[in-house]
Amino acid sequence: MKANPYSADCPTRQILDRVGDKWAVLILLLLRFEALRFNQLRRGIEGISQKMLSQVLKSLERDGLVKRRAIATVPVTVEYSITPLGKTLAAAVDPLRDWAETNLKEVLAAQRRYDAQQHTKAA
Repeated sequence: MKANPYSADCPTRQILDRVGDKWAVLILLLLRFEALRFNQLRRGIEGISQKMLSQVLKSLERDGLVKRRAIATVPVTVEYSITPLGKTLAAAVDPLRDWAETNLKEVLAAQRRYDAQQHTKAA
């Protein structure tokens, strides 16, 4: 049976949800080059709460995209690294990051035009 992501019960949607999660994408892109500790990730991604970072890391680990390693120190140090599968996803989403950076000015200009039109209609 072929996957149909337009079907409500298709498992493909779970994966697309992960790809569409800004926090998951940012975590994967940070881990592309080196393993990082929890607090390094938190400092590296402005605006993410400790709770959200923990939840997303658990989801990424469950999906096989990130590996968690506890290091026997006092207190215990936890390090996260990207898996080979995670690297393939990071490689797939990095062009989206690049697109966003390249087209940021144009998108912001379009938003301003739209907002100005809505304001004019409301007046």
